[in-house]
Formats: sequence, structure tokens, C-alpha cells
Amino acid sequence: MSELTVGVRNLKSRLSAYLRKVKKGQTIVITEHNQPVGRILPIEQTLEQRILVLRKIGMIAWNGEKLQPISPLAVNHSTMQISDLLVEMRD
Repeated sequence: MSELTVGVRNLKSRLSAYLRKVKKGQTIVITEHNQPVGRILPIEQTLEQRILVLRKIGMIAWNGEKLQPISPLAVNHSTMQISDLLVEMRD
């Protein structure tokens, strides 16, 4: 189901009607002065459905494939913690 965009004033005056839509699976984006400020999602949405919604609205870019592991850029071989090394370097 696609997203429905509604202003705060309209949402307040017709809350029951919008909640019925949410119960049916509709996602509602709440706007204030044409700027999105919140989202009402059905509780039963799966992770896949939420990821799909985020992709559709452009909040994330993901092709669905598993990410490849990356190797660390640096490895601390000393007995000191990284925070202690940073403090030492600053002095």
C-alpha cells in the first residue's frame, strides 16, 4: 500500500478516519507546513515492508543484497586503549 500524506490540522479533525486506514495497512505521513514531521505505521508491518517504504520515500538506498564485510583500517596491537593513545598523541 502506498503512503498517504496529511497535514496536522486535517489529521486532528479526522483522526478516527485516518486510524481506520492505518488499521487496514495504510502508512500516513504527517506534515506541518508541507514538511514531514512524523509517520503513523501499522503495527503488523514486517521489517521487509518498512524497508520497502523507506526505499520508496528515498530515506535509504539498498539493493537488498547482503553487505560484504570490510577489514579494519587500523588495528591496535598495544596494551593501551585507543582513548589513552589519543590523549597521549594530543600532549
